[in-house]
Amino acid sequence: MHIEPMTPRGYDLLLSEFHYLKDVEKPRTNVEKQEAAALGDRSENAEYHAAKEKLRHIDKRLFYLNSMIEKAQIIDPMTLDHTRIHFGSTAVLDDGENEVEYTICGLLESEPENGLISVHSPMAKAMLGKIQGDEFSVVLPHGKKEYEILGITCVELFSLKKNIRTFEDFGFK
Repeated sequence: MHIEPMTPRGYDLLLSEFHYLKDVEKPRTNVEKQEAAALGDRSENAEYHAAKEKLRHIDKRLFYLNSMIEKAQIIDPMTLDHTRIHFGSTAVLDDGENEVEYTICGLLESEPENGLISVHSPMAKAMLGKIQGDEFSVVLPHGKKEYEILGITCVELFSLKKNIRTFEDFGFK
């Protein structure tokens, strides 16, 4: 089994979603299903079938979240030395034309469009272990690209996120 590194806050968010779905959303949907079933003929009962479908989605999500919880390796990047790039590092790179900034994070915490890349991504794998001044290349979907590392820092990951899930996002509408 491979591990899934994540920050303590990312792990807490994962657990929050799991418990919300298990303890709030699933029981509520079960009640909806029972109430719809009590209305009579189930073969043409749209509410009953919708509740059944919703329960399937909840169970699939719970299964996925549980597998992520089992694989979780909680790492607090703020406690690590960032002279080398590793989980939680924010690297400023020069690709010869532009400066770009990437932060290496866990799969569930990633937002590639905002520079938060999964530790499993080709870019992150190419950067891991490098120090300031190192050059490296990576094969990306649009071709091979060369980079130079201009700087390495550590920034609190959730201060960089633009899409933080809340309880309203956990449910299935």
